[in-house]
Amino acid sequence: MPDYRAHLDASIAFVNGGSLSVEGFRLDLPSADLDEAAIERLLVQHLGLTLVGSVDLRNLSIVEEAHRGSRDVPRAGERERRVVDLSHVIRAGLVTYPGLPEPTITPFLTREASKANYAPGTEFAMDVMTLIGNTGTYLDSPWHRYEGGTDLAGLELATLVDLRAEVFHVRDSTERGVPASVFFERDVRGAAVLIDTGWDRHFGTPAYAVDAPFLAPDAVDYLIGEGATLVGIDSLNIDDTRDTKERPAHTRLLAAGIHVVEHLTRLDELPPSGARFTAAPPAIEEFGTFPVRAYAIVG
Repeated sequence: MPDYRAHLDASIAFVNGGSLSVEGFRLDLPSADLDEAAIERLLVQHLGLTLVGSVDLRNLSIVEEAHRGSRDVPRAGERERRVVDLSHVIRAGLVTYPGLPEPTITPFLTREASKANYAPGTEFAMDVMTLIGNTGTYLDSPWHRYEGGTDLAGLELATLVDLRAEVFHVRDSTERGVPASVFFERDVRGAAVLIDTGWDRHFGTPAYAVDAPFLAPDAVDYLIGEGATLVGIDSLNIDDTRDTKERPAHTRLLAAGIHVVEHLTRLDELPPSGARFTAAPPAIEEFGTFPVRAYAIVG
């Protein structure tokens, strides 16, 4: 079933005085056949407003468009239990981050050679993969940023598996830096905060490394203060890599014990709330970053 959204301008007046105006607002709709009165109610509910006296809608249009997370408007089919793979496929020659080495795969024991070691009809392939930890969809531990920080083997599985996912769909954003205000609407304590920028559409192309979205510094402080467990993004880097070598998001999040997952994909397939997220790397000592099979269970 398709999703629908209302594009609108509105003026909202309150019974105790004062008013609120919105321009170019986009609101998820449960169907395309709602009248203006129903859309007014949804708008008030989504904004969490009280003591509303009147709502004046203007320039209203209803379009077929994926939902982004309006309160009390479920995504079509979100109650059906399904597993959504949020990881990029790793293959020989994959370019994840420009300038880093590409993975290579070489045979240690070919199927043909293995026939000499086993009974007739029995054969195996054993291969050697060489890759940097920053390949595909991967998780950063504190060891990645800090000497003596917790390595991959030291991470608590409870902070990596079956986390409550709060997904923030910001594909319509006109700013590269995702600000703290995006996260105000929901409780992120103990959650995997997943940022859907839509940048994964460029993965594996030169465009992926140009002007990529990132987590703004005020958002880093906010998520630390609110006690998020993990922060993930479907972009080149959780930090702004364009004009600076500073990495404030990595520096502060990892110092606070908050895991970082980069290069996620298909976050648009997740509802804003209600999914369960997992991203567990191998338990490797004295190693800070490694690919994960990140996935979410919905429904």
